[in-house]
Amino acid sequence: MNKAQLTQLSLKYNPFGLALPADGLLLTRRLEDFFWRVAHALLREGGFALVLGEPGGGKSVALRLLIEYLEKMGEVVVGVLTRPQSGIADFYREMGELFGIDIKPHNRWAGFKTLRHLWQEQIDTRLMRPVLLVDEAQQVPPEVLSELRVLASGRLDSAAILSVVLAGDTRLVDLLRRPELVPLASRIRLRLSLEAVTPDELVEYLRHLLAQAGNAKLMTPQLMQTLADHAHGNLRLLVNMANELLVAATQMGVCELDEKLFLSVFNPTPTPPRPARVARPPTPTAVPAPRAVAARR
Repeated sequence: MNKAQLTQLSLKYNPFGLALPADGLLLTRRLEDFFWRVAHALLREGGFALVLGEPGGGKSVALRLLIEYLEKMGEVVVGVLTRPQSGIADFYREMGELFGIDIKPHNRWAGFKTLRHLWQEQIDTRLMRPVLLVDEAQQVPPEVLSELRVLASGRLDSAAILSVVLAGDTRLVDLLRRPELVPLASRIRLRLSLEAVTPDELVEYLRHLLAQAGNAKLMTPQLMQTLADHAHGNLRLLVNMANELLVAATQMGVCELDEKLFLSVFNPTPTPPRPARVARPPTPTAVPAPRAVAARR
């Protein structure tokens, strides 16, 4: 949406867009409790945490808010793995880039030692472990997860020098049941399960998005409830429907989103079919009267 369209709707930004500012996201009490445990347990002692939820259930939002929460602490080093499906060589390349060191993929042993030495120095100076966040962790190859477990452990597994938060859908649970990943699964110390959101929570989320974007009254309460009922507990579906309505409102030049707009976008009145043309029978061609034949005398 351009600036003129936002001004028309009294908005500072699109409340249903992808690039929301951090304060546009809703920090619930449940998320805040989990973040506190990450900050005061995981970062102090190390280990693994797990964030689970169905697609569209809010995992990526939770990680964005967690980054914001941790960065406010000041001395926490946060890395976000952006390509979870990488093999071990590319995994080490990205880890080196995240933590500011040069790692040669052909010499992973040197990279292994360098990363662990760097993290130990950060623990000694800040008294907190660096933290690695992995979204879509169900796509991480098992051998990379095994490497990450060894990389994050020290003193014969009696200490942890890295805190790791793995976020994924239910396939991640199945992945961690594999025999070679049982040692990692046994080291998960914190869990957050993002279940289906209730309609009331979805309405609260819409109110927060609109208020933070500058126009709390852009959407009628009836429409908020209708969207919440049709979202089936899924945050992504809720936001996508709301964004589609916002685009339609911009196109139509209306300044309020209501149920009438919802019906016009998602349940348009079908255009009555045109009556079928009835084929007319061909006009009979006039047959000329036969000429009189002169009687033979």
